[in-house]
Amino acid sequence: MSLINTEIKPFKANAFKDGKFIEVTDADMKGKWSVVIFMPAAFTFNCPTEVEDAAEHYEEFKKAGAEVYIVTTDTHFSHKVWHETSPAVGKAKFALVGDPTHQLTRAFDVHIEEEGLALRGTFIINPEGVIKTLEIHDNAIARDVTETLRKLKAAQYVAAHPNEVCPAKWKEGEKTLAPSLDLVGKI
Repeated sequence: MSLINTEIKPFKANAFKDGKFIEVTDADMKGKWSVVIFMPAAFTFNCPTEVEDAAEHYEEFKKAGAEVYIVTTDTHFSHKVWHETSPAVGKAKFALVGDPTHQLTRAFDVHIEEEGLALRGTFIINPEGVIKTLEIHDNAIARDVTETLRKLKAAQYVAAHPNEVCPAKWKEGEKTLAPSLDLVGKI
């Protein structure tokens, strides 16, 4: 069964953010849009490139009313050291969430059982705590966060305009479609 249009499960996790350890829960993801980005592990070669990409676009996420959470199967202690030692990860101003018990990787169906790591999963969650988009990659394939931003804005648009849909490659401000029988076979 797909996780699309399902509510996130209750959770509590420790994270590192703004030089402090914090607790992140499912309640933190309610009331605003959230982007949850799973990565296999800290101190790897590909993950810092994705953290840096998210960090470089963080202001755009905030401007769109969304919070970003990076999750790995490491501890929040590891994330502190990762943030302090990696120039790329050091740019992150969002929560680096630890999931050493694999509660989150299992709840979001990105857990690799035999490795104890996460697949590269990206989830956009609406203010009600419902998953609206998900994308899961093989760990050798890094993501481009500009596509995540595009999907976030599309999800926000259709949430505000329930009788419209965003066509392929839709970008904010472009024309949408109003589904009807008149369009069938005409596009």
